[in-house]
Amino acid sequence: MAQIYYYAHTGHRIGLDRFHRAVAIINALADFEITLLTSDYRIAQVAHTYGIKKSVGVDVVRNIPQIAKSGDILIFDSAEANPGMLKDMQTYFSIFIRVNDDPLDQVYPGEYLINPYIKDERCCNALAVDTKFFNINKKSEERVFFFGDDDYEEDLLKYKQSLKASQMKLLLGFYFFIDYEDKLKDGFSKLIEPEEYEEVIKETSCLVTSSPMAVLQALASQSNPIYIQREDYTQDFIPLFKELNVPCFDYKEMTKIDNFLKENISQNYQQLRSNVTNIADFIMKCIN
Repeated sequence: MAQIYYYAHTGHRIGLDRFHRAVAIINALADFEITLLTSDYRIAQVAHTYGIKKSVGVDVVRNIPQIAKSGDILIFDSAEANPGMLKDMQTYFSIFIRVNDDPLDQVYPGEYLINPYIKDERCCNALAVDTKFFNINKKSEERVFFFGDDDYEEDLLKYKQSLKASQMKLLLGFYFFIDYEDKLKDGFSKLIEPEEYEEVIKETSCLVTSSPMAVLQALASQSNPIYIQREDYTQDFIPLFKELNVPCFDYKEMTKIDNFLKENISQNYQQLRSNVTNIADFIMKCIN
């Protein structure tokens, strides 16, 4: 019998956005036994705290066949694979489902696609946000800044002074170095541990973030997110965020954030609908 695997590219240079998307989709497919594969072992070890029953760190994408067998089923969320590798995967797995956010992508022979932009009978045009974020919580935090779960080059230090006037709290990233907190603490009113991620997203009135998934989770929680496009992050989400009327700033415009917050402009955010169940239905049809 074919086993089902879900590979999400994660790590100290890529963050956890794809991991959070995997959690949403796997939890929506609770009747299926799915093994989550991640690029690094650290998040694989704690994935059970997110409701994931089976998880394995594989280090690099080419190690997937060390675990999955020919004829198994793979849901693949990564930009690591070149066209040749993708073609091999489409042949190796009995069902190959790719997840991405590229507005210019297309569905290739031998695969299915999950993408918020592409409309095709072999593509699920939807967003994966865990249903738990749609429960409305009391907003106990006014403003929180979340750069992302990764900052290997310590880029946030460059913008610390620009953000200091806003007196925001900082939600630390999962992969931040141990001594990084000391370097950042004088730029923010308070540092929040990464273990409080879910509660902070749900309970913050205004989330300023460079994490696309955090923007979507905040919208689901009826918070008011502001997106900052990091230099090292994909720009694939910008068209979507503009549709949702999310204020977007380039990382070079960090000094404008304080003025934007002071102006307290009323932003008519578009409501984000929960459609991870649509993705789950699509995957079930692919499998069946």
